[in-house]
Order: sequence, then structure tokens, then C-alpha cells
Amino acid sequence: MSSPNLAIRTVIFSMLGNAALAVIKFLGGIFGNSYALIADGIESTVDIFSSFLVLLGLRYAARPADENHPYGHGKAEPLITFAVVVFLVLSAFTIAWQSIQNIQTPHALPESWTLWVLAGIILWKEISFQVVLRRSKKLGSSSLKAEAWHHRSDAITSVAAFIGISIALFGGEGFEVADDYAALLACGFILYNCYGIFRPALSEVMDENNHEDLVEEIRQVALSVPGVSDTEKCFIRKAGMKYHVDLHAHVDGKLTVRQGHDIAHELKDTLRREIPQLGHVLIHIEPA
Repeated sequence: MSSPNLAIRTVIFSMLGNAALAVIKFLGGIFGNSYALIADGIESTVDIFSSFLVLLGLRYAARPADENHPYGHGKAEPLITFAVVVFLVLSAFTIAWQSIQNIQTPHALPESWTLWVLAGIILWKEISFQVVLRRSKKLGSSSLKAEAWHHRSDAITSVAAFIGISIALFGGEGFEVADDYAALLACGFILYNCYGIFRPALSEVMDENNHEDLVEEIRQVALSVPGVSDTEKCFIRKAGMKYHVDLHAHVDGKLTVRQGHDIAHELKDTLRREIPQLGHVLIHIEPA
């Protein structure tokens, strides 16, 4: 399966899971007297829309290069990641606002069975996080990484709700607002995760050259090409799931222009064959 198709299937998996969990959380919160679960349901609803944005971004980023976009459309991915971060921040503030309102409003203790609901949600969200994060690393997708951390932030919110409801049930009367304070605490974790998602996407947009492991791999592959005696500058720009490379290669200074040209083409073809995640590769020949 191609990388774009695998990424799209991963996002659809997330959307279906979030839709099912949103219904479960709302029903559990309403019938179980848990405002933390209702707040959790709000986040899952927001997640559905953010996942839809990621899906649109991945489809656009997968478009091939054209006259106006010679490097392809991969930069759409970090832009969509920014939108996902905005959704996460909004959901955190929505949960915080709702929690503050609930703290000020007297309400009954949560039902004990809501803990079982939350335990199942936490387990599913952690599994979803691991699946999506593993695929984001495999594909080098920043938007899939944001989607993975969406699952983790949801799991954190659910863990906070679990702790809050447990305190409320153990403490009894007077501890009804414990799950609301727990939801409020979870907002801080969500905002912290937002920075962790935002920073790599910003790095991608700013073309930061921080791909040391890939640079080393490129140099090693380059030295395996006949005629290449050494490498010099190696600049990498990430765009979506592809890495665009500018590489300076040393060859014998006595070679003809044609011979140097042929070595450059062989080097380019070898790099793209041995390292599939490379996109556009520009080779500059230097005399040794």
C-alpha cells in the first residue's frame, strides 16, 4: 500500500473511533452524572472535525508536482497540523470553561459504573495513539503525528476524569466537583501537548536542517556510487512525507563535463532508490 493511502486509512480509523467514543462519552456523562465525561465527549467531537481536516490535508499533500508546485504539495501537511493544534487549544479552553461552570453548580455524585466506561476508553485511546504514532513515524507525517497526540490528549483527559470520579465516589458528599477539577487539570496537559505538536510542524515550514541521521545515511549511500570520492554540503527540506535534498559531491576534477553529469545522475538515482522517502534531489558536482 502506498504511503498516502496508508495515511488516509489511518485517519479514517481515527475518525470512526472518535465518533463512536463521542457517543459513548455523552451517554455515559448524561446518565452517569459525570461532567468530566461530558467534557471528554466534547473533545472527541472536536477530534472528529480535526481528523476531517487532516484527511483533506493528506489528500491535497499527496498531489504530484505540477508547474506551479515543482516540489509537490507536501507543505500542506504542516499547515493542517497548525489547524489541528488550534482545534486542540479550543477544545482545552472549552473543557476548562465547562469545568469552571460545573464547579459553581451543585450536582449529584457520578455513578460508579462510569469508571468502567472510562477504563475502556483509556485502553482504546492508548491503543489508537500507539497505532497512529507508529504509522506517523513510518511515513514521516507531521499531521499524522498530530493526530496521534490527539488520541494521547484524549486518553489523558479520560485518566483525569477517572481519577476525579474515583475521588468523588470515595469522598462522598462534598466531593462531587472532584471530576470537574480533574477535567480542568487535564486541560493543562492538552495545552502542553499542543506545543509538542506545533514545534516540529513549524520546523518543517521554516526548512530547519535538523535531519542529522538522514544526512549521514545520504552520505554513506553517496560514497557507494562509483566516481564519488566524498560529499560536502547536504541540505534537507521536509515537505509532507518527502525529503528534498541538495547535495554537493566530489569527483575527479579531470573528468569531462559529460562524465561528471553521468555520475550526478547515477548518484541521484541511487539515492532515490536506496532511500524511498527522498523526493527532489539536486546534485552539485565539485572537483576533488
